[in-house]
Amino acid sequence: MEGGPGQQVGQPRNQGPVDLIGGPFAVIESDPGVFTSLVRGLGVMGVEFIEVYGIEPWAMDHLEPYGLVLCFLWRKDSHRPADFDDPAAEKLSDDSCATHAILNVLLNCPGIDVGPELEAFKLETEEMSPLMRGLSVTNIPLLRETHNALARPADKRAAMSSLAINTFNAQKKKQKEEAESSRPRPTKRQKVEEKATKKGKEKAKGSPSAEDSEEGFHFIGYIPAHGKVWELDGFKSGPLEVGELPCSSTSQDLNLPERKKAMKMERYGGSGEDGGDIRFNLLALVDDGYIKASDQYLYLKQEKDCLEKHMPHGWDSQVDRSLLASAAADGPLSGLELLKHRDFAARRMKRDMEIMQMQKEELAPAWEACVRSLMSATVAVEDEIAKGSSANTDHIKRTFDYEPFLSRFISHLHSEGLLRPLLDLDENGKKQKATGTGKKG
Repeated sequence: MEGGPGQQVGQPRNQGPVDLIGGPFAVIESDPGVFTSLVRGLGVMGVEFIEVYGIEPWAMDHLEPYGLVLCFLWRKDSHRPADFDDPAAEKLSDDSCATHAILNVLLNCPGIDVGPELEAFKLETEEMSPLMRGLSVTNIPLLRETHNALARPADKRAAMSSLAINTFNAQKKKQKEEAESSRPRPTKRQKVEEKATKKGKEKAKGSPSAEDSEEGFHFIGYIPAHGKVWELDGFKSGPLEVGELPCSSTSQDLNLPERKKAMKMERYGGSGEDGGDIRFNLLALVDDGYIKASDQYLYLKQEKDCLEKHMPHGWDSQVDRSLLASAAADGPLSGLELLKHRDFAARRMKRDMEIMQMQKEELAPAWEACVRSLMSATVAVEDEIAKGSSANTDHIKRTFDYEPFLSRFISHLHSEGLLRPLLDLDENGKKQKATGTGKKG
């Protein structure tokens, strides 16, 4: 049988070995472009993440978010996975919390088409406990690879280094426990002396407290469901109810008077004036802006054509002449792939029927209003294209590994004898003394 030594029985040729263990999750940025790329990499279409700067009605009502993801500087509390009854909870990856928060929102919103991969995952894990479901997330290659594809190379190396250190420390701890188990048990007095000696060493080193040492950024999700708002935290054993929705609200409404307190912004963040930490941000999962803008553009373009068909002869003399040039131009969007919502045809048919029933004197004003709206829709599509191009550029810059270039560049500087002068070092590598030539007056 042909094939390399790593090829397994029944495995297709030219395919690498199947990863049955899994690797670490790298840290990713809390950025709307990163999160949008993550959900699209998982096969979810029609939605995107945007950053919101307030949770007041003026900042949220027009967005109609499916859910929210809050990133904040987490500090030690009583809900660490190590505190759960199941010791396997300690194997959950802290750095995968961004993916967990996104999945918590996606898989609990019925109005989102999550794609075949996540739909199959949802069906396979719906009978599992929250702990086992979390372990399943961290052991699916698609989720881990998509997550890590958005991380910086330095963060990937840091994740591998952390994994190696943790493995080494675990092995060292195991060996220490085995060595201690073979020793005779110490007396009570020896235990007190060892404890006092250990405490004195920690105090002399100035070791940080447990609360200060266990600190890092964490992601949690919020969704509306069953008339209430729920907090979904991967560090907790289940969803937490944080408030009730108003009776008049829709399933996509997260506008609660008490939500600021419920969403931990006062506990973990603040304005900074009261000593609170401002290192947090809030992302909202909303309908894809490009689809909305292109759908509106196509809708108005067809409405303009329909109005022109029903206009009387010589109608161009009855409308604002400044709009005729804009209406006649094909625009900068010709040739682009523009998307529509599912109900596009039904909405167009309804609007066409309304146009057919209009009086002749109503057609010209309707055409002018349509052309003005079409110009605004064109700008909206162009803005979305520019936003996508900027996000792609940021992604390339973020994931490109600059370290080999910098390492080679510095090596060449050193070999050419140019590095030490730049660092103000002499031939022996010592700092040169500044020699001033100016004279005091």
